[in-house]
Amino acid sequence: MVGSSQRIVSRIREWARELGFSQIGVAGVDLSAAEPGLQAWLAAGFHGSMHYMEAHGLRRARPAELVPGTVSVLTARMDYLPAGTEQGWRSVEFERLDRPAEGIVSLYARGRDYHKVLRSRLQKLADRIAAEVGPFGHRVFTDSAPVLEAELAARSGQGWRGKHTLVLHREAGSMFFLGEIYLDLALPPSEPVTPHCGQCRACIDICPTQAIVAPGRLDARRCISYLTIEHDGSIPEALRPAIGNRIYGCDDCQLACPWNKFARPSTLADFAARPALVDQPLAVLFGWSEAEFLRRTEGGPIRRIGHERWLRNVAVALGNALARGEGGEAARAALQARADHPSALVREHVAWALAQTPTSASANGRLAMPSSVDIATRPAT
Repeated sequence: MVGSSQRIVSRIREWARELGFSQIGVAGVDLSAAEPGLQAWLAAGFHGSMHYMEAHGLRRARPAELVPGTVSVLTARMDYLPAGTEQGWRSVEFERLDRPAEGIVSLYARGRDYHKVLRSRLQKLADRIAAEVGPFGHRVFTDSAPVLEAELAARSGQGWRGKHTLVLHREAGSMFFLGEIYLDLALPPSEPVTPHCGQCRACIDICPTQAIVAPGRLDARRCISYLTIEHDGSIPEALRPAIGNRIYGCDDCQLACPWNKFARPSTLADFAARPALVDQPLAVLFGWSEAEFLRRTEGGPIRRIGHERWLRNVAVALGNALARGEGGEAARAALQARADHPSALVREHVAWALAQTPTSASANGRLAMPSSVDIATRPAT
């Protein structure tokens, strides 16, 4: 039976490669060892306004409760750097921070929504398995339910948990998406890998808001990705200057990580960057009507935050540009045009932005920011 199961896993890996996945692993369903850490993280309030995390509680660590009958979890990762990404891409991304009048969208969000891409291909993979072994119980997940994705990925040999809490692979860095198929098939688990961060703390030191409060411990309330994507209220004023010109997500901890020297471009065209989301003036992005926002973000992950939060984020970035003496009259005119916006959330952030002057700047998104020559290039061993 073990030999038969191993052969099935080998076939699954072949099918997964054909579907654009970079690696497949298998994890068991006993995640009890992860429960204390999850409870402590929630008790500390590090999840912020992501109340669904608290509501789901320990179901995240109990796959068989989430999907009754689950005995194995098939994990998958998919590289997302756009095809054609050149070797010096990390320096290119850091240089965007030195153009404060332009908006920065996180690398993963510049193309098609990864939820759609992975979910579709994971379902196709499940269909291939069913054609081989017959009907079986399963459920596909892609960051879409109470699932401890990184924990399952680490347990199934996809990599180890870095100090920034993301999964790291020695030959692929961390620039990849994760997905899972919960199965009622008993498959042999993959061997986990050993950590290789050593004494490196590049991700901790680079974080503009110091959200990584300890190795492997992230306070989401301070994380720019959380503030610009998950958080639906007012962005705390003390954190606004450190956001700089990041308008959707933040890649800094990954850009600084030496293992991402080995990050691989995707084999899929889905993650190619949309021109409207790269190297664009903030004043132009702030001028998008709701209809234009919906059109420009159709099929992409940015649409999920809605036009109101998009304007909130860009307003903060425009204020930071003004604080650095950048953006000029175009930035100020764009803000003034929305000073009477129907949304109180937008009005508040516009008023703050208009009040920014070069003398009011404190951090402006440049906390612990290296020059391109300072980026770590030698991985820990």
